[in-house]
Amino acid sequence: MALKSTIYKAELTISDMDRGYYATHALTIARHPSETEERVMIRVLAFALHASERLEFGKGISDSEEPDLWEKDYTDAVQLWVEVGQPDDRRLLKACGRSERVVVYSYASASDVWWKAMNSRLDRAKVLKVINIPSEQSQALEKFASRNMQLQCTIQDGQIWFSSGDQTVEVQPEVLKQPG
Repeated sequence: MALKSTIYKAELTISDMDRGYYATHALTIARHPSETEERVMIRVLAFALHASERLEFGKGISDSEEPDLWEKDYTDAVQLWVEVGQPDDRRLLKACGRSERVVVYSYASASDVWWKAMNSRLDRAKVLKVINIPSEQSQALEKFASRNMQLQCTIQDGQIWFSSGDQTVEVQPEVLKQPG
């Protein structure tokens, strides 16, 4: 018998002063049996950084044809494709062909090794942005993971603060590749 996904619920309040975006989202997040809570929280972080009324979670790990997050326009064309982790170059190049923008959020201690192997293979990916979340910060975010979460994310001048209750984590993403 196959294991089922674990469902996480989150009320995420976003105050993104850089984009002028202020909203509260009720998120339902399906955690694949092979997925860690750290990865779940990186997906929530990615949602907060790109939040819009049309952004939604894709099947991600469960389906090679869908990203972790995506935003489609009213014609069903993919405007934003977000991957979490360390996807292979073929998947990313395919995503770049299907979307106006592609963003990867890598995390964990092996991110440097992955990026050294991928960097030259992704030179032609003109719409790709790669961001690394330092492992100590992603592990701190993991501590916020629970089946029912109340989260706040504040973004100002490129700085990101995630909080839950009286705990706050500052996230300082490292941009490894810019589009263009």
